[in-house]
Amino acid sequence: MPKKGNRKRLKFKAGDVCSESVTVADYADADPAVVKSGRVKKAVANAVEKEVKLLCGLEASQGAVEEVVSSAGSVQEDALESSDDLDPEEDGENESKAARKKKHKRRKECNESSDGYEYPVDIWEVLASYIRPEDVCRFALICRNAWTVTCTAAFWTRLYRRHYRIDADLPFRLQPDCIDRMRCLRARVIRSLFHLYEPFDLRVSKIPALPESTPTTLLNSKCLLAWYRKVPCSGTRPEALWEFNFKFLKQGHGKNGCAKSLCAPRQYEDVHSNPDSDCYMLQVTTLNYIYTPVVMGMTLALFTINVSTDMRHHRVRLLFHDSPLQRGKKRGDQGGTLVVLDPVQSVRIMDWWHPQYPSSSDT
Repeated sequence: MPKKGNRKRLKFKAGDVCSESVTVADYADADPAVVKSGRVKKAVANAVEKEVKLLCGLEASQGAVEEVVSSAGSVQEDALESSDDLDPEEDGENESKAARKKKHKRRKECNESSDGYEYPVDIWEVLASYIRPEDVCRFALICRNAWTVTCTAAFWTRLYRRHYRIDADLPFRLQPDCIDRMRCLRARVIRSLFHLYEPFDLRVSKIPALPESTPTTLLNSKCLLAWYRKVPCSGTRPEALWEFNFKFLKQGHGKNGCAKSLCAPRQYEDVHSNPDSDCYMLQVTTLNYIYTPVVMGMTLALFTINVSTDMRHHRVRLLFHDSPLQRGKKRGDQGGTLVVLDPVQSVRIMDWWHPQYPSSSDT
């Protein structure tokens, strides 16, 4: 094995290259440390072409020049293939260095050519008055000034007033008198849009009573509250139903790097505050009352929806443990507190913006 070291490569300049400077290093006996590329250098090819034209004339040398260059390139490729067997480690290092230099040069050129215009916040504030509610996220991703506009209280207040209707059936906490408060303004406006904005209302109405597959959103979530209530009879339903509600908090939402986001400006922290941002509610409606143990403060480890024993309804099984499950580990079905609800008529998982979500006093 030849010793690795700083070996100088042969450099050719187009001005001083002539037939005498074409050395053996450019052809069959080329050292792989000296000749890196598998083709003839441009300066050498031009020098050979110039010499041939001077000796033979331009018209007669057209085919000869191409033959000389092609033969030199084939010899050079053979030399490179033979050099791969001699020192593959050094060849890999050279290729990696060349790739890094090329990548650095490309990044530098991209940074130098990335010139644009930065519009003031006032222009983005005017444009924000014409975007739809479902386009707020896209608008905020345009630039930092556009995102800053979506953090202001004026943006959310104008969005609410643009879609507010006097005949709309809104809860008291979502009325115009309550919207004027700064705290949790963004959350209240988003909740009101699911009552006022028709595309959002249709999105909620299309949610089926029973999910097609068992959802995994609530796994490893902490149960904050659990309560039940009796649903009175209606015209189409002669018997009363029982509604079991479980409020969950998604644990470990900010520990991993996936949930990191930009922090709102300090003067608008109250506008973006939302105590229910990482909370979900599981609502299970049964045909009769079922005793359930106390599970508040426990972590949901298993959630299944199966067919009931009478083959006409569904059955819900909830398994709770005292501590959350660590990432990468599996926990069996043994132990813990089991809650079985059977027969079940409907199962719903609600986000904090759902119209039937029981919000706190602030939101």
